[in-house]
Amino acid sequence: MGNSLACFSKKNQTTKIRKKFNKNNIPSTRRSSSNIRRIPPPPPPCISRSTSRKSDRIIYPSSSRIIDHDIDHDYIREQARVAAALLLQHHHQNGTFSQFERSVSLRDPLNCSSRKQKRYNHNNIMPRSSSSRRARSQSDSLPHHMELLRQGSRNVEDLNHKHFVLVHGGGFGAWCWYKTTTLLKESGYHVHAIDLTGSGAHFFDSNNISTLSQYVKPLIDFLEKFHDDKKVILVGHDIGGACISYAMELYPSKVSAAIFVAAAMLKSGQSTLDMFSVQLGLNNLCQRAQIFRYANGKDQPPTSIDYDKSLIKEVLFNQTPTKDVELASVSMRQVPFGPLTEKLSLSSTNYGSIPRFYVKTQDDFAIPASLQEVMIDSNQPEQVFQIKGSDHSPFLSKPQALHKILVEISNIPPKMNLKTI
Repeated sequence: MGNSLACFSKKNQTTKIRKKFNKNNIPSTRRSSSNIRRIPPPPPPCISRSTSRKSDRIIYPSSSRIIDHDIDHDYIREQARVAAALLLQHHHQNGTFSQFERSVSLRDPLNCSSRKQKRYNHNNIMPRSSSSRRARSQSDSLPHHMELLRQGSRNVEDLNHKHFVLVHGGGFGAWCWYKTTTLLKESGYHVHAIDLTGSGAHFFDSNNISTLSQYVKPLIDFLEKFHDDKKVILVGHDIGGACISYAMELYPSKVSAAIFVAAAMLKSGQSTLDMFSVQLGLNNLCQRAQIFRYANGKDQPPTSIDYDKSLIKEVLFNQTPTKDVELASVSMRQVPFGPLTEKLSLSSTNYGSIPRFYVKTQDDFAIPASLQEVMIDSNQPEQVFQIKGSDHSPFLSKPQALHKILVEISNIPPKMNLKTI
């Protein structure tokens, strides 16, 4: 840069300018041909790659001229809308939101016009007649960025009414949803991940949990305290499917949709153990990984199920990154046996009134795809989604794919309830 500016130093400025006047006394400038300084050609343009996948910009350093090629205007507009929505949500949360001011000319027209008059007189330019200037009114259309903010506020309003409640499977805890929780919150949703009794950070001995109501109590407590005029989207994984079914029967007015992710989706009169017994002989690996605990003695039914840590990667996390497998190995706890044997009582007026969706995991060795098909065929949901290349834990192995499905389901409009009273 220093070398390119050297040609403008006083030492090199040898060009002499002679002024003459023509017969109309208008000054003209003429340079001596022998002293004409040759201006080097401008540097080649630099190509700037923007963060947008479809936007290449050629920028000329010596000029402000920019040429855009195939700019994805829809993508840019969408990004601006999302940014505006998040900004507006931030102002609402902090109580700093206020109406945007119009232009300076509307706030102080006299002062503004006087400044414009001075600028015109300084440049010896006559101002335009006031009759030729269109008077702006409050009914003028808003600028584009204001319109984006208005659209963003509507989207934030929609997201504020969409609240995900994530329910883990047997042996897991709220910790297993950390990727899904992060993605949903970054997208503007409200999210709660529940620790069921004796799971995750909930300190209770799993061997002392004998009923489904006892196991599901943290979820029921959450829904009981939840706003009566709002609804949640329940997401259940593994035996968490039976847990959200139990909650749907109790609080149908507080649930807008239920999503079963490689989960037990049962019919009335079925237990989780009834359904999982179908896979006996189909998945010897899963059976070998399970260790039954008998806290009340060998002559009594099992009180909990534990997993062989040397086999959990092969059974539950065969597509999961190693660091997440390590997290699971130190975080998983015993699965209470009693709730698995309890048969559900589900009605068409409560449980049946809520739209259900199923997410299949194709490479699942804990609940094989064939068993998932059995549950889908016997208790058909509204729609079935499939995650290819996912193990039993898509929230760890395929978080982006799962997130996309959850968002898509949240945007499905609810069906009109035409039940007669």
